[in-house]
Amino acid sequence: MSPGTVKIHQSDILFSSDIQFDHLYSASNQQFANKHWTPIAVARTASEFLVGEGGVRILDIGSGVGKFCLSASYFNPDAFFEGIEQRSSLIEQAESVRNILDLSNASFIHGNFTQLDFSKYDHFYFYNSFFENLDGTDKIDDSIQYSPALYDYYSRYLFQELEKMPVGTKIATYCSWLDEIPPAYTVVQTEFNNYLKFHIKTVH
Repeated sequence: MSPGTVKIHQSDILFSSDIQFDHLYSASNQQFANKHWTPIAVARTASEFLVGEGGVRILDIGSGVGKFCLSASYFNPDAFFEGIEQRSSLIEQAESVRNILDLSNASFIHGNFTQLDFSKYDHFYFYNSFFENLDGTDKIDDSIQYSPALYDYYSRYLFQELEKMPVGTKIATYCSWLDEIPPAYTVVQTEFNNYLKFHIKTVH
């Protein structure tokens, strides 16, 4: 058996379950897996919808430790996935795991999504990364500012950016209240007890 075959087999095992995959992260980050990191099954289903025929660039808004991008890039080698995250420690963790997995079609940006040019991307994934700003919600850490006003600001900003995108743009939302989705987008499918929703922009 060639080394490459062994590598593929090991990756198949890692992506076979969340328990297997989450061991790639530090113990301090594993504790947030159930509430803050996208499950592999959700990432696979969402990315298949977003990718379509392939050759597209997909942005994960608030990518955390990169689990969506890493899973999606593994299952969709012909598409490119980029995540943006405000916490540098989570970016470092995401890049470390990407290097372990040797995935060339995933990358991560340390920053705020409001700094990005959305026109560089075809489609989007959103696991309600704004929710931490609301009172009484679970926080990952205290390294960034939180406030209900920021939740409103980020939701309005994303709403406005999605409005500018062309007809045919897709966004997959997971555990979202949909405050950030313009009416020009139509829900075309739901999965995982309606927690995962697929939207396509159908009108200008």
